[in-house]
Amino acid sequence: MKKIIIADDEHKILMSLEYSFKKNGYDVYIARDGTEVLDFLKTMTPDVILLDIMMPNLDGYSTLDIIRQDEKLKDTKVIFLSAKNNPRDIEKGLEMGADAYVTKPYSIKKLLQQIEEMF
Repeated sequence: MKKIIIADDEHKILMSLEYSFKKNGYDVYIARDGTEVLDFLKTMTPDVILLDIMMPNLDGYSTLDIIRQDEKLKDTKVIFLSAKNNPRDIEKGLEMGADAYVTKPYSIKKLLQQIEEMF
């Protein structure tokens, strides 16, 4: 079973994504900011991290930067899922090492398909 961490500070987004990924056979972990993601990473290595950019405490950019410095996470796919849809924001996210950048609003079906195609 693939492990996924979903990091977003919007409750409705977390709930809908959690339901969809569990329904599709994922082991789902929920984080409300980057610090909670990093807490999970102390004890597990997920296959995928869905990461919002605008979150309290530790934003997505900073979280990705820390993730990409950890050798044991080199195979973990990180996907930004953000309302920041400016081409410069997308370019920055990909240059920082995100495997994909999906803008809100998004199709859960397409998101699931995109993640499946990464493996």
